[in-house]
Amino acid sequence: MANSQVQLRKPTLDKDLEKLTFTEQATHFVLRSWTGVGISLAFLLIAMAVAGSFAIGTPGVLVIAVTAALAAYMAMNIGANDVTNNVGAAVGARAMSMGVALVIAAIFEIAGALLAGQGVAETVASGIIDRSIFPNPETFAWAMMAALVSAALWINIATLANAPISTTHAIIGGVIGAGAAASGFESVQWDSIALIVVSWTVSPILGGVIAAAFLYFIKETIIYRDDKIAAAKTWVPVLVALMAGTFAAFLANGGTNGFYTLPLAEAMPIGLGVGLLVYFLTRPVIRRHAEGLDNRNQSLRTLFRIPLICSAALLSFAHGANDVSNAVGPLYGVVSALRSGLHAGATAIPLWVMVIGAFGISLGLLLFGPRLIRIVGSEITKLNPMRAFCVALSSAVAVLTASVFAIPVSSTHIAVGAVFGVGLFREWYTRNSRRRIDYIRARGNRIAPEEPPANPEETSRRYLVRRSHFMTIVSAWIVTLPVSAALSALVFLALNALFN
Repeated sequence: MANSQVQLRKPTLDKDLEKLTFTEQATHFVLRSWTGVGISLAFLLIAMAVAGSFAIGTPGVLVIAVTAALAAYMAMNIGANDVTNNVGAAVGARAMSMGVALVIAAIFEIAGALLAGQGVAETVASGIIDRSIFPNPETFAWAMMAALVSAALWINIATLANAPISTTHAIIGGVIGAGAAASGFESVQWDSIALIVVSWTVSPILGGVIAAAFLYFIKETIIYRDDKIAAAKTWVPVLVALMAGTFAAFLANGGTNGFYTLPLAEAMPIGLGVGLLVYFLTRPVIRRHAEGLDNRNQSLRTLFRIPLICSAALLSFAHGANDVSNAVGPLYGVVSALRSGLHAGATAIPLWVMVIGAFGISLGLLLFGPRLIRIVGSEITKLNPMRAFCVALSSAVAVLTASVFAIPVSSTHIAVGAVFGVGLFREWYTRNSRRRIDYIRARGNRIAPEEPPANPEETSRRYLVRRSHFMTIVSAWIVTLPVSAALSALVFLALNALFN
């Protein structure tokens, strides 16, 4: 291979981008469409029955039961559209099969929602609109029902169109639209909305920057080293320990719905201790897996497979902790308002409310999730286990941080931002990394001179990130909130006209 030419810029888009290799697998794991619809309807009826049994004796028990069914419908749509971001990178990197990805995501979504979902749900229920301005609890209930209907319908339409959108945008837009239609724009807490909108702007950038930083670290310390396997044995346990320590600190700092909460200053040493423990436990495992591996990138993919699976599980937990609020926040608001009145303070979210959201998300993922997994996993940029690990870990860190502060961020924004961050960083690194150039030359290869592209089509062909997906996804993000708000206002006016 000596004296062969190596392009400084990747000459073509990764060949595997257009290979839709997971369609057959997805089809294998998704039930027939009508069977899925039947199971979904059964779950909605079960949600109504559960809500009715727990709300017996509460004024408006029928309203609570219907709202529970709408929350279950919303949760299934979140599972079908949003959860695909959690495992798309791992499936796209072929670190796990579609079936394994669905099961892992479902289990950890439930765990995240039940253990850590209460704080953000309270923000959605009462931190977006001021319910004390509403004339009566019934009007507030209609508004929350309208928000759920509009958001769920819009997400359902987007899923059928294979468009990954932000479910957080959808529900917050729905709450704003219904609240404004019910009691005017003064009921909207614009200071809270401003904070949330800022988080939506910052979160994809943050996800991309963190993912790029992790990938830079991996390239500099592992990939472009003379002895890749030795470097991996040193640094892969460190990355796994960082992931475990972050998760432990989050749980200690209140990630268990108040069951166990420590100040951040005390939670950080716990995270450090867990990280060190995981490091010393992981080192011999990585060394054992590294035995007999050749000194090449394909071997690194083997070593990163287990860390990637763990990071995908962590991201699913983080998503459950943050995005279950999009389904159960309005339901909790209705239950609280009808039980205690519009001026009552915050109360603990009933466990049955969280259960409906948690199991609804997982059911939607299992029935309809594979439709969108390949969009994030394989059609924006080519992912291998190392790149996918950076995407999952950076997304989990960003979402868990937002959950600590009870800020409803968009996991779609963060995950897709991380994928774009990885791809754009690769474009820059391929052209500008001195370590990569020296590494290539040390092996007797020659850097071919970069020729200017002949036409715009050739320019786009050389990119490692599909710009068309960027514009499509961003456009979907922009229109989701106003469309959900407008639809929610119309639904509220129709409900109010029918029942008042």
